[in-house]
Amino acid sequence: VQLQASGGGLVQAGGSLRLSCVLSGPSPGGSGVGWFRQAPGKEREFVSSIGDLGSRVYVDPVKGRFTISRDNRKRTVYLQMNDLKPEDTAVYYCGAPWPVPRYWGQGTQVTVSS
Repeated sequence: VQLQASGGGLVQAGGSLRLSCVLSGPSPGGSGVGWFRQAPGKEREFVSSIGDLGSRVYVDPVKGRFTISRDNRKRTVYLQMNDLKPEDTAVYYCGAPWPVPRYWGQGTQVTVSS
């Protein structure tokens, strides 16, 4: 099982990015995926998740700005991030299966300048 996270980059505040998490190899035991982020000097924190049946959860600071979605044919989960803020700066990781990830992507850096 491998998870490949990508799509990070440097954007100005108010900008947008779309992160992708591609699953390859055997099924991790479910199709649910969670996104986490870790800012410098801080612990990894939950951002959003999509369950096996499509239920979506968002942490309060990103509600209304981030949208998680899934393309089962591509085995990819997306995190569309709009109206980005400097406090969104972090390395973003995807984990599966949800809600107890055993496999993690390598992380993708998101940097939001003010």
